[in-house]
Amino acid sequence: NRFYTPIAVLSSVFLLSVFSFSCKRDKAAPAPQALTVTDADGNVYQTVNIGTQTWMAENLRTTKFNDGSLIPNVTDNVAWSNTATSAYCWYNNDMANANPYGALYNWYTINSGKLAPTGWHIPTTAEWQTLSDYLGGDALAGGKLKEVGTTHFASPNTGATNETGFTAVGSGFRNSLGVFSELNNTGKWWRATDGVTTQARFVNASGTTLFSDSNLNQKTAFSVRCIKD
Repeated sequence: NRFYTPIAVLSSVFLLSVFSFSCKRDKAAPAPQALTVTDADGNVYQTVNIGTQTWMAENLRTTKFNDGSLIPNVTDNVAWSNTATSAYCWYNNDMANANPYGALYNWYTINSGKLAPTGWHIPTTAEWQTLSDYLGGDALAGGKLKEVGTTHFASPNTGATNETGFTAVGSGFRNSLGVFSELNNTGKWWRATDGVTTQARFVNASGTTLFSDSNLNQKTAFSVRCIKD
């Protein structure tokens, strides 16, 4: 036994050294940092990787363009219906709806080319389709994008899994006459366009489909999700 004891001791010391080094190395290794993006107002947004794309995991709520200039906040319905330039609002003109629903922007704001934070942009039709295709097509994609539960979508919020982390909410919209509707029923986001056509994608509480819409009134206001350049 006296011949084997030193070997056993040396083996134990070696294993303890390796374990100690491994623990120190693991302790020293920095934890992965979640990617965030900050808008011109200083709002910080969580993001999520879905396939080859990186999306905001929250609706945009900036009140400024990325050059620092203010986006007009139009609350009066008549003034809203007469506006043919950039404008935004909170649902029901209540800032308490800024989080988690975000702001609602008219098409002129989208078409300015200055809304998204630097390094990000309004997703194109093709980029929305890439997202949908990755999630199994339009018939299934909506459910995988929607927040689970009935806090921000009306019951029954059919098929919601949020397995992507996109966390879509029923942010509603404002029509061309200034009337608000569909809070907790519909989440609708603008698509980048050619400067003439108006297009959007949307989900609702009653199904799993990611819908498309086009030929929309330019004075209508929807939510915005940005995608990384």
